[in-house]
Amino acid sequence: MRIWLFLSMFISSAVSVAQDIKIIDASNGEAVSFATISFGNGKGTIADDEGVFRFSRKLYKDVDSLFISSIGYDDLGIATAEMPSELKIQPSTNVLETVMLSVELKGKFKKEKVKPVAHDNYFNCWLPTVESEIAVRFDRVEGNPTQIKSLQFPIVKEESQVSKKGKLRKFSTMVRILFYDVENNAPAQRSLYPSKTYVITEQSDDVVEIDIEELNINIPNNGIFVAIQVLGYTTPEGKLIKAKKYREIETVRGLQKVSTTYRPLLPFTDQIEGKKTWVRRVFFNDKQWMLFDLEYNKLSALVRSGHDNYGIGAELKVFEAEE
Repeated sequence: MRIWLFLSMFISSAVSVAQDIKIIDASNGEAVSFATISFGNGKGTIADDEGVFRFSRKLYKDVDSLFISSIGYDDLGIATAEMPSELKIQPSTNVLETVMLSVELKGKFKKEKVKPVAHDNYFNCWLPTVESEIAVRFDRVEGNPTQIKSLQFPIVKEESQVSKKGKLRKFSTMVRILFYDVENNAPAQRSLYPSKTYVITEQSDDVVEIDIEELNINIPNNGIFVAIQVLGYTTPEGKLIKAKKYREIETVRGLQKVSTTYRPLLPFTDQIEGKKTWVRRVFFNDKQWMLFDLEYNKLSALVRSGHDNYGIGAELKVFEAEE
């Protein structure tokens, strides 16, 4: 009886401090997958494929408002004092209802490959968090109609340089592949092409190949940016785990929340000429993209050592130019 009483009190306490909330489309009641939830203090989280996220009042005592955003919808701000179990967001009236005509290119084509650039040095890797997004530009081959058939993302799974255990750490991480228009040589608004999610584990190849031919990604005349974003760890069934995205660390300045880093790591390279990689932190700086250089972070060990590009590879289908 005492055990049941204890469990009842524990569950009641947990419910009072943590809550699962679902984001839905106000016009049709459908779940809004992978919406961004900002806590207004430079931190936040991502909803899962069913539009659900978890908010903990115990973990975020200093947060009194949430800000919900998703492409094609008006932003929504809401106080955390009395959170409903569902949040409805309105389709944006500023965005015309547009249908992306993913035209399948036909005719003769040749295959071209952009070779991914990989290495296994832990110290020259980007440590992904849910607040970071990395983008690399792809252009048409010799100006001809070009379709992206597949993408190759180099990863690092081993951490033998910093761990003496010699064991491959197990993980199952969902990433999202997104596409952005090009404006002034930088990533601009999200492309109308759909995004794609994919689960990477410790059993994945060192270069993860993701087939996207069914998306019919035809590179525009001025190019397109391909971006990768970590969404979080998953269950064995491939569902996002509603775990906290921050660790609490005691420092001389008090208790600090530090973004959780996820595996796999992303190897940055010094073997690509020029500055071709852009990054952004989705809960900082008004979500602005920045070229990954010293202006982004003067203290970055990656930038200072010249490892300032992420070498995404691709298989392209290049069609004969129309006369």
